[in-house]
Amino acid sequence: MRIHLTSVFVDDQAEALRFYTEILGFVKKHDVPLGEKDRWLTVVSPEEPGGTELLLEPAGHPAARTYRDALVKDGIPLAQFAVGDVRAEFERLRGHGVHFTQEPLEMGPVTTAVFDDTCGNLIQIATQAQ
Repeated sequence: MRIHLTSVFVDDQAEALRFYTEILGFVKKHDVPLGEKDRWLTVVSPEEPGGTELLLEPAGHPAARTYRDALVKDGIPLAQFAVGDVRAEFERLRGHGVHFTQEPLEMGPVTTAVFDDTCGNLIQIATQAQ
């Protein structure tokens, strides 16, 4: 068993696609219209185009919105992405105007940072020391 798909709830799929591709560097994998305004919209890492897909899922359901907003209020990231170097990625993303709620922090063998994805979520990036 392996993880094939996971999702983040987003307020605006077009804005989420822009942020996740142009700023974070993911690539669009699927973009299928669902109804009048929603889409089955996934992105993947360019390093693993056949790997786990991230669904940019509309946050229209009241439970999704409540859950996501409670996590943000408490400062809890909805998802974590692995990066080669948290400090370098922090600088790169900050150069693109990304707002961080936690600057790089070393916690034993792991370094993390947390940013606002502009779509209603906090996302953590992490590197584990070799």
